[in-house]
Amino acid sequence: MSEIKYFTLREKTEMKDAAASWFNSKWGVPKEAYLECMDSYLSGETEYGWYIAMDGDAIVGGLGVIENDFHDRKDLTPNVCAVFTEEEYRGNGIAGNLLNMVVEDLKSKGISPVYLVTDHTGFYERYGWEFFCMAQGDDEPEMTRLYIHR
Repeated sequence: MSEIKYFTLREKTEMKDAAASWFNSKWGVPKEAYLECMDSYLSGETEYGWYIAMDGDAIVGGLGVIENDFHDRKDLTPNVCAVFTEEEYRGNGIAGNLLNMVVEDLKSKGISPVYLVTDHTGFYERYGWEFFCMAQGDDEPEMTRLYIHR
């Protein structure tokens, strides 16, 4: 594995379309929804950004920040979303580096705390996230875990 490099989408604007397609392929959310959020970030309309990890020209990990990640706690904002690392790259700290990068970037802009919803236990805690409460996901029968990074 060569050296993984980390970028905000503002540093790699030429990757916007590829990044939107990549996130769409991982999560099934329409590519247009990703493009809309990315355009708001790239135009400076919001500081809720998009972060990618690359091995050469390939995106191997990424995450975004949105107002609300499809749950009922609209007061808990912003939310890290779409955290994903390609399977063959897992276990190398890529998601952790991206999580630390987003927290530091948002803090530098005065945005803290940050939230995320996940079914994982034990992973996010390693990077300073704490379980905060249960939240009801939109159109989901089960409650989901909501974490905070202060």
